[in-house]
Amino acid sequence: MDKIWLIIQREYLTRVRKKSFLIMSLLGPLLLAGSMVGIALLSGSSEADVVAVRDESSQQILQRLTSTDDIRFVAATGRNLKEATEAFKKAKPKQDALLYFPASFTLDDSKGIQLLANGNVNLKRQSKIKKAVDKAVGELKLSRSGLNQATIDNLKANIELDAVDLTQVGGRKNNVGATTGAAYVLSILVYMFIFIYGVQVMRGVGEEKSSRIMEVMISSVKPFQLMMGKILGIAAVVLTQFALWMALSWGLTTLAAPLLMKSEAKSPPAAAVSGVQQAAEYSKAPAADAPAGNAAVAPTPAAASNPWAFLNGLPVGTIIGGFLFFFLGGYLLYSALFASIGAAVDDQTDSQQFMFPITIPLILSYIMSINVIINGDPNGPLAFWLSMIPLTSPIAMVMRLPFGVPMWQLLLSGSLLVLGFIGTTWVAARIYRVGILMYGKKVTYGELSKWMFYKG
Repeated sequence: MDKIWLIIQREYLTRVRKKSFLIMSLLGPLLLAGSMVGIALLSGSSEADVVAVRDESSQQILQRLTSTDDIRFVAATGRNLKEATEAFKKAKPKQDALLYFPASFTLDDSKGIQLLANGNVNLKRQSKIKKAVDKAVGELKLSRSGLNQATIDNLKANIELDAVDLTQVGGRKNNVGATTGAAYVLSILVYMFIFIYGVQVMRGVGEEKSSRIMEVMISSVKPFQLMMGKILGIAAVVLTQFALWMALSWGLTTLAAPLLMKSEAKSPPAAAVSGVQQAAEYSKAPAADAPAGNAAVAPTPAAASNPWAFLNGLPVGTIIGGFLFFFLGGYLLYSALFASIGAAVDDQTDSQQFMFPITIPLILSYIMSINVIINGDPNGPLAFWLSMIPLTSPIAMVMRLPFGVPMWQLLLSGSLLVLGFIGTTWVAARIYRVGILMYGKKVTYGELSKWMFYKG
C-alpha cells in the first residue's frame, strides 16, 4: 500500500501542478458562465425584424398584424408591387422582408402570399411572420362569424397540472422540468469525466511505456500496484477538479445571480420585458371580480433570488450520494480497461481499434438512456436492466436518480458495479503485467486473450 500511495501522490501532484489543470479548474466555470451571459445578452439585445407590408387585397391585413418586441410591421411604399420592391431594396434603415398580399387574397383563399427578401429568409423569421399572419387572418374570420378574439380567449382554459409520485412517502410532487434537466446534466458529467480521464490513463501508460520509464519502475513495484496507483491518482485529480467546479458554480449562482437580479430590478428597460414576463405579471395580479382572499401571493424576494429553488422536491441527498458512487465506480471500471490498452500497444494510433469495443457500451448507454429513461419509462424493465449491467449502469442509474429509484435497486446496482470493477481490474491487470514490457509486436485480440492466462 505504501508503494501504491507513492504512485498516487506522484500522479496527483504531476497533474494538479500543470497550468492547463489550473486554467480548466478555476477559469472553466467562469468562461462557461461568461459565454452563457454573453449569448443571453446578444440574443436579448437583438433588434426587432422590420417587415414591410404591401396589401393589395380588400381585407386590410396591415391593421390586423400585431407588432411585438421581435417583429415590427410597417406599410410598404409604392403604388404597386414593383415600386414597393424597389423601395424595399433602397430602404434606410434596412428592412428585413417584404410581405405581399395579392388582390386575389381572401379569407377563404390564402394562396399567392409572398415573402420577399434580399437573400434567403431564415426559418425563425419566416415562422414569426407566418404566426402573425395566421393570427390576423384568424381574427378576421372570427369577426366575420360574429365573434372576437377576447371572447375566444375567455373561453380557453388554462389549468395547472401537478405530477405526484405515489411511490414516495406522502406523495412527492414531481417537477418534470427540474427532473429531466438534472438527469441530462448528471449523465453528461459522468460520460464526459469517464471518457476524458479514462483516455488520460491510457495515454499516460502509453507514454511511460514508449519512453522505457516502465522498465525502471517495474523493478521497484509490481505491475498491478503501478496500474492501481495511476488509476487512483487520476481519480483524485477528477474529484479535485469536480469539487472546484461545484464550489465556483455555487458561488457564481448564489452570490452573483442575486446581484444581477437586483441591478435589473432597479431600472428594467421597458423594451426588455418579454411577453412571458408580462404574462407572469398579469397572472400575479388579482382579477377584478375575484375575492380578496383568492388574490395571488407574490413570491418573496428570498424565493425569487434563490437560483437553487428548482431543486425543491428532488431527492437531493440520494442524487449527490448516488452520483458520486456511480461516477467513481464507472471511472474505476473503465480506467482499468483503458490502462490495459495503453500497456498493450506501442503506438497510440494502434489504440483506436481497442478503444472502440470499450467505448461502445459507454456511448450506447447514454443514447439508450435518453430514449428509454427520459423519454420513456424510468422504472421500466429496459431502464432497470440498463442500470444493473456494470458497463452501462454508471450513466443509466445516474440518469434515473432524479426520478426516484427504490433503495434495493440502488444497492443491487452498486454491488454489481463493484463486482464488475473487480472483474475488469483482474482482466486489465493480467493484460497490463504482460503488455507493459512487450515491445515491437503487433497486438491482436487473440494475443490479448492469451496474456490473460499467462502464469507467473
